[in-house]
Amino acid sequence: MRIRKSVFVLLALLFIGCAQQHTTRISKETNHDTGQYPAASVSRVSKQPVDEIVVDSNGTLPLRQVLALTLIHNPELKVFSLETRATQARELQAGLWPNPEIDIEAENVGGTGELSGFDGAETTIQLSQLIELGNKSQKRRKVASLEKELAGVDYESKRLEVFSEATKAFISVLKAQEKLQLSNELLTLSEKSFETVTKRVDAGKDSPVEKTRASVVLANIKISNRQAKRDLEYASKQLASFWGQDKPLFREAAGDLYRIEPLPTLENLITQLKQNPEYARWETEIKKSRAVLDMEESRAIGDITIGAGVRRFNETNDNAFVFGVSIPLPVSDRNQGTKQEAVYNLAKSHQSQKAAWLKLQNEFNQTYQEFTNSFSQATSLKNEVLPAAIEMFNAATRAYQEGKVDYLNLLDAQRTLFDIKNEYIESLADSHTAKADIQRFIANEIEPVNISES
Repeated sequence: MRIRKSVFVLLALLFIGCAQQHTTRISKETNHDTGQYPAASVSRVSKQPVDEIVVDSNGTLPLRQVLALTLIHNPELKVFSLETRATQARELQAGLWPNPEIDIEAENVGGTGELSGFDGAETTIQLSQLIELGNKSQKRRKVASLEKELAGVDYESKRLEVFSEATKAFISVLKAQEKLQLSNELLTLSEKSFETVTKRVDAGKDSPVEKTRASVVLANIKISNRQAKRDLEYASKQLASFWGQDKPLFREAAGDLYRIEPLPTLENLITQLKQNPEYARWETEIKKSRAVLDMEESRAIGDITIGAGVRRFNETNDNAFVFGVSIPLPVSDRNQGTKQEAVYNLAKSHQSQKAAWLKLQNEFNQTYQEFTNSFSQATSLKNEVLPAAIEMFNAATRAYQEGKVDYLNLLDAQRTLFDIKNEYIESLADSHTAKADIQRFIANEIEPVNISES
């Protein structure tokens, strides 16, 4: 009986020691990984309500604050950040050893005759451990580590994408503000024109038809003015949605839409294109595919299981030690199918890298062309077309006041001028939008566009 108790105590201590060894290793690995990705990277997200930090004291919203709010509160970025943490946990799990197993077996129990009850029982208690060969644990962990690195690259790619979209939403607000201001100017001018036409008709200088025409024009401009206000309201809501706010709390976006600058040449910019995370990630993807192939090759090496324990013979009141080893025989399954799959996946990663580079180049070239066209159009409108339209409108206004032309000529000059101004605003916004996309392609700093703040 004493021997039986001693055996049970020995096995219990052995089992507890193994468990403590695994627990200590997990603790060390957790501390090590937390050092690489501190908990502050998740808890860093501000708990302060968005309402309290959205606008400056004067109610204006500069671009730098748009990007700061987006970085802290954007739900898509939070998802990618948490995915990075999840890959860290998977890396930890991939490096753990298999748990030991304890096996308790009783034979010759509950039979007939001399084997009835437990008199002839043989009780075996055995502790076994799977031993992985081929360095499988480290290779699994290497794959998981590269997956964690990929998650970080994907987060950076998503951050650039979200920042670019937020910047373009900011540009849309600036454009809507300028269009509303232009519409207000046109409305004021049309109201004055209507008053002037009314006085001329009452004085008998113009036909009553001119007053009717002026009233129709004024009504249409009022409708357009209301539409411009709704467009600004929608653009502001869309911008606020980037930091999870339903109703914008800022009074206006603070930026200079009219400042545009030429870009460096296409050749100078395209050299920076490989910094884009969408392309850079494929280097890590290829490393991961190689690591997976290495891991699958190691799985072709069978693992062994060793065990040791004691056996109790109740009939003779004796004890004996038991040893065992289990070795798989790789007769049919040598992991050949999975290894072949890993080979194909590695080749696929190389081809995907080439395809990603071609796609990135095409999209970049198209965007650069869009910027060139819009910049050229804005420059031409500003330096050539707009001054001529202003001069024509002023001349038509003086001629109408002197009675040399009718109201229809004045109206045509007014419509031409404001159509050109509206086109100028559109081309400015298109230039800034294209520049935002270009800076996302070359993975530049946080400020993707050069919009000076008021």
